[in-house]
Amino acid sequence: MKTIILGPPGTGKTTTLLNLVDEFIQQGIRPKQIGYFSFTKKAATEAANRASEKFGLDRETDLAFFRTLHSYAFNQLGMTKEKMMGPDDYKEFGEKCGIPIKVARFSEGDGTFNSDNEYLTIINTAAVKRMDLLEYYDSRKNILDIERNTLFLLADELNRFKKEKGLKDFNDLLEDFIIKFDSDKPTNKFEVLFIDEAQDLSLLQWDMVRKIWSRAEKTYIAGDDDQAIFKWAGADVDHFIALKEEVDDIKTLDQSYRIPGGPIHDLSQKIIGKVQNRFEKEYKPRDEIGILKRYSDITQVDMSEGNWLVLSSANYFLDDAKDLCELQGWYYQYKGRNSIPLKLLLALNNWEAWRKGALLNHLEIKNVYEYLGASVLEGFRKGKTLHSEDKYSLKECKEKHGLITDQVWYDSFEGLDSLTENYIRNMRANGEAINKNPRIIMSTIHGAKGGEADKVLLMQDITNAALETFSYDPDELHRLFYTGATRAKRELHVLDPRDFNRAYIL
Repeated sequence: MKTIILGPPGTGKTTTLLNLVDEFIQQGIRPKQIGYFSFTKKAATEAANRASEKFGLDRETDLAFFRTLHSYAFNQLGMTKEKMMGPDDYKEFGEKCGIPIKVARFSEGDGTFNSDNEYLTIINTAAVKRMDLLEYYDSRKNILDIERNTLFLLADELNRFKKEKGLKDFNDLLEDFIIKFDSDKPTNKFEVLFIDEAQDLSLLQWDMVRKIWSRAEKTYIAGDDDQAIFKWAGADVDHFIALKEEVDDIKTLDQSYRIPGGPIHDLSQKIIGKVQNRFEKEYKPRDEIGILKRYSDITQVDMSEGNWLVLSSANYFLDDAKDLCELQGWYYQYKGRNSIPLKLLLALNNWEAWRKGALLNHLEIKNVYEYLGASVLEGFRKGKTLHSEDKYSLKECKEKHGLITDQVWYDSFEGLDSLTENYIRNMRANGEAINKNPRIIMSTIHGAKGGEADKVLLMQDITNAALETFSYDPDELHRLFYTGATRAKRELHVLDPRDFNRAYIL
């Protein structure tokens, strides 16, 4: 029996799947008879952690089959990390072939390949699409400066390099799993199989999934075709949609617990209604009416309060938002990094607390001392006179442990550049809370999939490559901006593009 569970944004798809896991365990199905495979490591780990906590199960043994597909193949084939192609191996390959390769890696979380070398990207994408390299090369509509003979030469050299080194990449793992399954079927036969985030699976992954579910009693395939935004990485959403002809049942979670009613919901439905090939589904918002605002310039956006998610189609479009945050003294995260490094943040907060009478342990003091520089006497800067079991007052460290200042941080901290110092002073002057987690998160729409925030700022700029793709495959951009718009829990703020000729108009 096979069931599709459609989970539009914020409808609790993951919760529904985890509740089903609970039910089957309560019915007496042993955890090792349940396979839970997801496109991302995060989703698989969340499912395993919940089952582990609720039923007192061991994460590593009882729930060994709560994994990504790549991890499962890795496990079944008895692979080791040393046998996998890594960034250094790709750099060595590039040097051998005389081509620059700065970035080339597979994500351990979802197996997505990322590289600054277009030749490697094409080779990988053809593999996940299970297409002949020539066929895939000829199918590309957008014009790229890719020389055909060079492409085929590099593909041959890459295969030779991996064979000589005894290495595999993530695509090789899935191919080897499929071959092994056909010739020597794995011992795992699942009573219940869950495939999460199915809209993001490539054809290569689907071929693997079909092998696994051929031995499963019940299979649940969960996803949302409207949020299929990884086509560029080889995801095959059309395959997911076509499954409606094969399955026994289709269930739709139609009530969103995230998106508010009114203009935000109306806009999201307008966007997704443009997609030609999709599951038709009802999608009901919360009763609360959301707020939709539009701006012609980034400086008009007031992010002084609340939690924000700033989204764009590419990272470099976020630079203006980053500059605004620094000018205004707002705490933010950009490209996964906080605007103030954690080490400096801890030193600042601990120093100010110390000056007000708090006690610090030796690790906290050593961190502070690193920023005080000459304000700590030579021989004391590494905290060798401090004992790990004790806590110390600022006065005590001035008397016994080499500290010679008690001035405010901007008069005592050394090594901070003027921009950083001014930024922090702006933050403190504006009352910005400098905690572990910034309240403004900047991300590409792809990177924010699954995330949400009370307030979302969505930029309409698109790259030249996206514009070219839009001319022959508009659904890809419709789905991308639908995903971005549906991250908002209360307010959606839309920023006009820099160039209306290179934009997705909302």
